Amino acid sequence: MRIAIFPGSFDPFTIGHHDIVLRALNLFDEIIIGIGHNYTKRETFPLCERLAAIQRIYDNEPRVRVEVYDGLTVDFATQHNAQFILRGVRSTLDFEYERNIAEANKQLSGIETVLLYTRPEYAHISSTLVRDLHSHGKDISQYLP
Repeated sequence: MRIAIFPGSFDPFTIGHHDIVLRALNLFDEIIIGIGHNYTKRETFPLCERLAAIQRIYDNEPRVRVEVYDGLTVDFATQHNAQFILRGVRSTLDFEYERNIAEANKQLSGIETVLLYTRPEYAHISSTLVRDLHSHGKDISQYLP
């Protein structure tokens, strides 16, 4: 089985993230969305709410699981026998960042990273943008699946 981990803090999980998962289902037998704790970020939406919200999105898709993890993504991937780490890329800045992490992950574990480019209509959407809009009382529903 081709198992991929799709890691992130997903604070919140946006339509861009959802699109990556839907497109990746054509490539993988199973996708595990791993909600990791990023110690460098201040969380806006509680972890339990993020977990429940993402699980609801994929209630009818048995090939997608959602789990919370702490620690290195490669360790989480190894625990689940995943051969791939799935990431979305919105820009050249994202690409450079992801390339460096992919190389480190490959050296640490042998796990390959697969990058999917974000569709142009979602490229401007980031969790940071959505959190900022939310903090200013704006409706963010158009950015969420």
